[in-house]
Amino acid sequence: MVQIYDIMTKNGELKERGVVKERRKFKRLPVEIKLTIESLYRQNNESLEEMNESIVVTDVSKTGIGFMSSTELPMDYYFNARIEIDEERKFFGVMKIIRKAQDEDGSYHFGCEFVGMADILTGCLDEYQDELGL
Repeated sequence: MVQIYDIMTKNGELKERGVVKERRKFKRLPVEIKLTIESLYRQNNESLEEMNESIVVTDVSKTGIGFMSSTELPMDYYFNARIEIDEERKFFGVMKIIRKAQDEDGSYHFGCEFVGMADILTGCLDEYQDELGL
């Protein structure tokens, strides 16, 4: 699958247009979920407590989530997340921050992967994808 992207200036003018070949194993499903990251931690027990950082999840797949934040968060840290697609489809997962990019407006886009999510929980993502017709 090929995806076309546009990078715009702050004034809304086209800065760059490109084409990228999609390499992901699973489709990203559009969502808008608000979460709060209360703390971040690393496997060596290093942690950043009492963060209370609000984030907006923009997409979810079987392997992870994409989200936006106004704060720069460190790479390779983990956090606990409760993902609620709707009233019936909710699950908990441990997320690892693996990618970040800063927009011209100063906000950040992050990519996270699920760590240790049960296979049975991916079923709710399959159902959601079917409902979206993707």
